[in-house]
Amino acid sequence: MEITNFLKHHYRHFNAAALIDAADAYKTHLDENGKMMITLAGAMSTAELGISLAEMIRQDKVQIITCTGANLEEDIFNLVAHDYYERIPHYRDLSPEQEQELLDRHLNRVTDTCIPEMEAMRRIEKVILQEWQKADQAGEQYFPHEFFYKVLLSGKLEKEYQIDPKNSWLLEAAKKNLPIIVPGWEDSTLGNMFAGHCIAGDIQDVHTVKGGIQYMMYLADWYTENAKEESKVGFFQIGGGIAGDFPICVVPMLHQDLQRDGVPLWGYFCQISDSTTSFGSYSGAVPNEKITWGKLGLDTPKFIIESDATIVAPLVFAIVLGY
Repeated sequence: MEITNFLKHHYRHFNAAALIDAADAYKTHLDENGKMMITLAGAMSTAELGISLAEMIRQDKVQIITCTGANLEEDIFNLVAHDYYERIPHYRDLSPEQEQELLDRHLNRVTDTCIPEMEAMRRIEKVILQEWQKADQAGEQYFPHEFFYKVLLSGKLEKEYQIDPKNSWLLEAAKKNLPIIVPGWEDSTLGNMFAGHCIAGDIQDVHTVKGGIQYMMYLADWYTENAKEESKVGFFQIGGGIAGDFPICVVPMLHQDLQRDGVPLWGYFCQISDSTTSFGSYSGAVPNEKITWGKLGLDTPKFIIESDATIVAPLVFAIVLGY
């Protein structure tokens, strides 16, 4: 409890206090037989959130994850190509010419970290293309995360791991067959690759990889089965965008579009975001706005921590894990 004790001693006001309150409420939610969804926006996998998130998965502190296509693939990129990554601590000072030099070296920059195209992206493309084509030829369809699970659980990549595999959140999720929702997967490197292989004729059926509508139907079934008045589902949102907005809408859809009664609202809500409150921005909307959309209730525990998720999320997880 050393980290927790330190945080509770020093983090007393403003966003620091909100962090403590949100973490304590997270623990209370789980203690009361609740379940939790974590949503990942931004480039949290490249920021190596897996170091703490993988442990959250191992200890059953999260029951479902929603993430962008980038976060899905970038965890496995880091798993097999970490030694080839380059960190650019002074990235703000780069000239356009220096950015071009990185491109010429096949290094794609994400803030201060460059992902190596050949060692990461193309290496995974080669392996996952085999799974896409196998499914395509068999007339089968799977979700994007299910293809990743097939690759990871097959053991094909084990000899290429360049980090301790216990720090890969996707590998831990695969071991537990954790439900993952990936809205807008098409907006990712592998989504672009899949489109290219469909155009080239390497894959005949574009629906071999299931899409967003099927993900929403899958989530609706999962939520209906798991969200009960005595066991509600919480929503822990890292960042904003589609990773947050897509899954939270399953509740009003069940109520308003399917006209179902007795569907519990989300039982907990926390967002970590550095997006300030603004006009029309989902990422910058305060939690109370979600009441008007039928997502949260008057009594739902609501928290917003306006800070950098790469700093805040591991600290919240540390408290939840009892560190």
